[in-house]
Amino acid sequence: MNNEEKINSKALLNDPIEHIDITSFDARSIVGSMSKMSFSSRELANAAQIYNSMLEDLSCSIILTIAGSTSAGGCMQIYSDLVKYNMVDVVVASGASIVDMDFFEALGFHHFRGDSKIDDSELRRIGVDRIYDTFIRENDLQCCDNIIADIADQLENRPYTSREFISLMGSYLSSGNARKTGSLVQTAFEKEVPIFCPAFTDSSAGMGLVIHQERNPKEHLTIDSVRDFRELTEIKIQSGTTGLLMIGGGIAKNYAQDIVVCAEKLGHQSEMHKYAIQITVADVRDGACSSSTLEEASSWGKVDTNMEQMVFAEATTVLPLIASDAYHRGGWRKRIQRRFASIYKDSVNK
Repeated sequence: MNNEEKINSKALLNDPIEHIDITSFDARSIVGSMSKMSFSSRELANAAQIYNSMLEDLSCSIILTIAGSTSAGGCMQIYSDLVKYNMVDVVVASGASIVDMDFFEALGFHHFRGDSKIDDSELRRIGVDRIYDTFIRENDLQCCDNIIADIADQLENRPYTSREFISLMGSYLSSGNARKTGSLVQTAFEKEVPIFCPAFTDSSAGMGLVIHQERNPKEHLTIDSVRDFRELTEIKIQSGTTGLLMIGGGIAKNYAQDIVVCAEKLGHQSEMHKYAIQITVADVRDGACSSSTLEEASSWGKVDTNMEQMVFAEATTVLPLIASDAYHRGGWRKRIQRRFASIYKDSVNK
């Protein structure tokens, strides 16, 4: 890389994303006002009311699902705070949200404010990756890959669930390796909130585990996605009443919804998710909506439609208001911590 390229890269990566703090402002007034409006404003206010109902229902276990790039875009602290303040009990997420974004920043790296209209071939030339209008340094991602490989190299030669491996990532951070404290991965480990990634290897975790297997061709760990599903289903069986707070859709959403059906397959009378919120920009007209609307999910026996709300909006504009409203209303203060990670007897929780 010549001096001109160094200057270009440095100029692009000088304005880190600042993650919004829901405790620093009180959204109750604006959410209350939006309840008297129409269109997406009223949907947002109704979603906030449903989320508060979840928190006030002391029998309800709350599952947060995360898809897309909201963590990179400024919502990273929201997710950590929802765990910190006992406002969610389980997390189901894409591998990228957990590894390439949250764990990545916990290692001391950053996402940067960028430009969606920039020349991507120029970004490639200087080693900068783009997430819409957000930049990330490619070399930093590769360092994250290598740390995942190093963690894996220290583990037993056996299958691990994504939940188990992510707990080990949290333990690694909590043991003095975090350059930024308070990440979702570390907070969830310390609060015993399990994180599941159905497509764990679709991320830096995948890159790192490939490196690990290449280094250890005869004795290496694997990821057991079937046991992941069984473990998440066990939470549904033990919980009874459940609610979903879903950011985006896709496999994380579908995984969390499917545990109702799976519990029934295992012979348990399992009620549908009593509460459900989905924030998405996905379209319904292709038969998908990033894994069906909530009304459609009811036909599969997954979601009760008495307390559900689809919010068709970009999540970084909606989630901060819903989360701040719930934080300041304080329904979470009376909730008992579930600590669901403690039900699994593995190397992390012995």
